[in-house]
Amino acid sequence: MAGPVQVFIGVGSNVDRHHHIRAGLEALAQAFGELAVSPIYESEAVGFDGSPFFNLVVGVRTAKSVGELSRCLKAIELANGRKPGAPRFSPRTLDLDVLTYGDLDQATDGVEIPRPEILYNAFVLRPLAELAGDQRHPVNGRTYRELWQAYDREQKLWPADFRWPG
Repeated sequence: MAGPVQVFIGVGSNVDRHHHIRAGLEALAQAFGELAVSPIYESEAVGFDGSPFFNLVVGVRTAKSVGELSRCLKAIELANGRKPGAPRFSPRTLDLDVLTYGDLDQATDGVEIPRPEILYNAFVLRPLAELAGDQRHPVNGRTYRELWQAYDREQKLWPADFRWPG
């Protein structure tokens, strides 16, 4: 196994949001140790009619492979009530997505890296830009701060009233 790699994980919930975001962060801290945590935002559901989401980005360092990391995140989702096989655009107790894995820029172990949503969804890009603004997107080479400054899609996003004590 290689040395630790910087990974960014998208975190979201629109079902019992305070509970599931807190539980997800605690599970991530238990699995990976110290977390870098972005500000948390609230956003409208995208792709379906549903309650607003809480979204944030978490940075971890891990020696897990992409596949091991993905399985770990799925286990945390399932432990928090995520229904296997639920439609892609549906309410979520907890959604954990690998956004980036070091400088990797190809699908690995069935996971598309970097995750395309980084460039299209404000609820992914803005917290990533705030957490890792000087880091560069592995494909287009622009910093996440530059990408956020150039973002021009219509998606409502506002700071959430949520604090995680970790």
